[in-house]
Amino acid sequence: MNSKKRDFLISISIIFTFSLIIILYLNYYFISLFGLNQENFVYVIIPLVVFGLGIFLSFSMSVLKPLFKSDERLEQSIKETIHELNIPVSTIKMNTQLLQKTITDEKSLKRLERITQASNNLLKLYENMEYNLKKEIDKIDKQEFYLNEIILKSCDKFYDIKKDTKIEVNIPNILVLSDINGFEKTMDNLISNAIKYNIKDNPIVEISYKNSVLSIFNTGEQIDTKNLFIVFDKYFQEDSTKDGFGLGLAMVKEFCKKNKITINNDTLEKGNRFNLNLKNIIK
Repeated sequence: MNSKKRDFLISISIIFTFSLIIILYLNYYFISLFGLNQENFVYVIIPLVVFGLGIFLSFSMSVLKPLFKSDERLEQSIKETIHELNIPVSTIKMNTQLLQKTITDEKSLKRLERITQASNNLLKLYENMEYNLKKEIDKIDKQEFYLNEIILKSCDKFYDIKKDTKIEVNIPNILVLSDINGFEKTMDNLISNAIKYNIKDNPIVEISYKNSVLSIFNTGEQIDTKNLFIVFDKYFQEDSTKDGFGLGLAMVKEFCKKNKITINNDTLEKGNRFNLNLKNIIK
């Protein structure tokens, strides 16, 4: 438990205990003074309860107001810091792209490729941090969007890394109501994994839709049976030599759970398939 939660609970407990002691004391005083019967019950007990609630709310506002203000300042500071992080990351990416056009030395190009990959990882972390922050602090409204448009948009993002991977998309024009940014990030994670963990010879990614189920199949190595139940766990990576932090599928699972999307993975003879049942978000 962090210090904010602990301070909040301690403050509420103290205020509640103090208010209860005052109510009980006044209750005892007035009962001993007037006695208690059906005639004076309403005139004695109810005013005491209202008075006690007034004390509780008054003390709560005075004690908890600094905590709430502190939280607001912290949230604003985090927002500004996250925003500032985007500037150096974008600058690194832009300059590496410019250098790739001018450098011809093979050794330097390999070094530059590693820098590019590291900057892409940083950019992905930034985008995830920005989304998670917005999700926790601000209310995210659901929007209507077309499923095929989001899928094609996600596929376009990985044009540079897909190399020889053949991506087949067979998605009808289905209208969906959900958190569009969260859904797009979910597709980004699943499609990037399908490309990253594919076979070297004739790699294929197939994205299809049938009976409210969106399926993403790739011709990669079969997921080990012992890992089927932990593949969505945070920081899990079946192949530690691949780039990443093991957070992608954990984020996918969290989004699906929050939006009532059933997700599972099938290990097939020629590869792996992730299935998402979208019946609860289809318009």
